[in-house]
Amino acid sequence: MAVPTPHGGPAGPASPSMPPDLAELLRAQLEAVANEVEDEVRSQVPEYAGPADGMYARNLRAGVVQALTLFVDHIADPRGRGDAIASTYYELGRGVALEDRSLDALQSALRIGGMHAWRLMGRTAEELGLDSAVVAALGELAFRTVHEVAEAAAAGYAEGRLRSTDELERRRRRLLELLLSEGPVPLEAVQDLAHGARWSVPRQVAVIALAICPDQPEEERPLVAAGALVDMESRPPRMLVPDPDGSGRFGGRAFTLALRGRPAAIGPTVPLAEAVQSLRWAARALGLMGRGILPRQGVVRCADHLSTLLLHGDEPLLAQLETRVLAPLDTASEGQRARLAETLLAWLLGGSNVPDVAARLHIHPQTVRYRLRQLEKLFGDALHDPGTRLDLILALRAEELRADQVRADQETPSAQGISPGSPQLKKS
Repeated sequence: MAVPTPHGGPAGPASPSMPPDLAELLRAQLEAVANEVEDEVRSQVPEYAGPADGMYARNLRAGVVQALTLFVDHIADPRGRGDAIASTYYELGRGVALEDRSLDALQSALRIGGMHAWRLMGRTAEELGLDSAVVAALGELAFRTVHEVAEAAAAGYAEGRLRSTDELERRRRRLLELLLSEGPVPLEAVQDLAHGARWSVPRQVAVIALAICPDQPEEERPLVAAGALVDMESRPPRMLVPDPDGSGRFGGRAFTLALRGRPAAIGPTVPLAEAVQSLRWAARALGLMGRGILPRQGVVRCADHLSTLLLHGDEPLLAQLETRVLAPLDTASEGQRARLAETLLAWLLGGSNVPDVAARLHIHPQTVRYRLRQLEKLFGDALHDPGTRLDLILALRAEELRADQVRADQETPSAQGISPGSPQLKKS
């Protein structure tokens, strides 16, 4: 604990002129003066107007007595340090910060108490008939005393705020770990941690998975959304946002600017107890962004790509599906295969309407009919089986997504948002 060292007493002719018995005379009046100062502060500062046996009142009494004692000690020994009393005010300021209160009340109490104490002490000086030089020296000591205790309180407050902030961040990280852990999340545990972390428990949340940018300067880290819980040390970094569908949190330019150019995937909105599911989908989307299956740059909302996430939920199984249902196309040449696959997907999605397929592919309807005859030869009656048609749509759509991204990468080879080696979701 670094308590400010009180300044040494003034070196000059004023100190020797102090009456030798003045310190003891004032010390004898200390309790009576402390009572008056305490009453004055309680009447002037609302925070200290509570019950006499309350915490504020106890702190006030201790602070007044300590400050008056320091003042009298300086009269007795102008070069005295008063470290113990400075420590008292340091702890008072620190306690105010740890309780998440403003220092204003304590500073007001010091100012009002100091002025009133000086008026009382000045009255005693007049009664003793002290000359103006002594009164001036007493005034300097009074202001010095107020400055010293105020400085100690401010230093304690600054240290307390730092510790309070660090502790708050630690509690919020623990809360985030609990919310994103596997298995059931006990509501009571969440509420207890949330209370300590000063976090309002929402009904719904969304989790954002952020791309890792190791070369990004510290000052370009994402700005935290109001009420969000953040862990930038996890892999991938993650941000849990409460009530994500309210107030347009993810809409517009403001959210993109807050991410400072960092690619990100926003998981679906889910009940609080299912936050880990939102993280899982967001991390999966971020991985697909890294591979180019989803856009590499900017912000991807999982809610806009649910079918793609479903397709790639079990990629070995998807590969098996593609191999099995698209096997008839393997007998065609490479160029012909691509044209047939494109036509087949458009035909399946277009309700088997030839003119619609032709318009979508920008080709003549007769060309569509020609390709369909080829597909009939390759697939036979399977083209009209509902189950097979669904399998074909899934397999062809997965193939189309990969082809689209290959073309995009060829057109803009330098546009690399997330590396293909984007980290996987870390187990909680």
